[in-house]
Amino acid sequence: MSLKKTTIILFPDGADKVRQYRLPNYLLIFLILLIVSCSAFFTHFLQTYIFTKTEMSLLTQLKKENETQKKQFIYLAEQIIKMNQKVEKFQDIDRRVKTVVNLKTSNNIKPLRGIGGSDQALLRPDDSTLKDYRALIRSLHRSLDDLNDEITLTKQDKFEIHEFFENQRRIFASRPSIWPAKGRLSSGFGYRISPFTGERELHRGVDIAAKKNSPVVAPADGIVSSVDRNRLSGKVLFIKHGNELRTSYAHLQKIIVKEGQFVKRGEKIALVGNSGRSTGPHLHYEVHLKGVPVNPLKYILVTE
Repeated sequence: MSLKKTTIILFPDGADKVRQYRLPNYLLIFLILLIVSCSAFFTHFLQTYIFTKTEMSLLTQLKKENETQKKQFIYLAEQIIKMNQKVEKFQDIDRRVKTVVNLKTSNNIKPLRGIGGSDQALLRPDDSTLKDYRALIRSLHRSLDDLNDEITLTKQDKFEIHEFFENQRRIFASRPSIWPAKGRLSSGFGYRISPFTGERELHRGVDIAAKKNSPVVAPADGIVSSVDRNRLSGKVLFIKHGNELRTSYAHLQKIIVKEGQFVKRGEKIALVGNSGRSTGPHLHYEVHLKGVPVNPLKYILVTE
């Protein structure tokens, strides 16, 4: 039985002879299948190559972005550490200030955890595995939460210190610490011989000899509690300063302020006079603590 064959005729360019090839049909089919298979393999290989190259380019880009993000996280971690250190310094200053002014310090203040101890290894980008990277992110969240708590406590401490100094400022502002009038101290506090009776008596304040109509100023913040006039003291003015302190000003020529008026330290309240029983123009000035007369000179710090 003879095999069927197929004749292939070739016409070479520039050749005189025509070439003929007789191939068995099974061999021709095999060659065709081989060519198709090679073409399909080459096409698949080319597509795989192009896809792999694209994926490698994308992977390289993602790797660069990942490294950039790691550096940003590490920079953020370093900044949090610096902020923690600053907050700790502020807390230490607050504790010292509270100790100085005898304010109660909080027993709940704990050192900031931050990113310290073993977590410091997370700050080395060369050692940053995926596990370390996730641990770094968790540490950042913990540090931010801790930092927020400590800032809240520090704000509370600042508020308490501010309140303390504000109270101290009010106390100092209500302390009669300046001279109420410019002049010469003509008579001090304590026992003396009365210029009117010649007998020994308790002088309950100080006398400041000054020109008539010279200003009298409030030695501290306060409220005018009463304005009066009598035979001995003449025109007299009383001011309450708080903290159970009260001052009085006698022998005035004129009272400028009114009862119930708030006055500030250094504010003009009256004029020096010679009203009542007096040997000449002067200001009789008294300071009372809890209703008891005390030496005004113990309170005077500066002259204005």
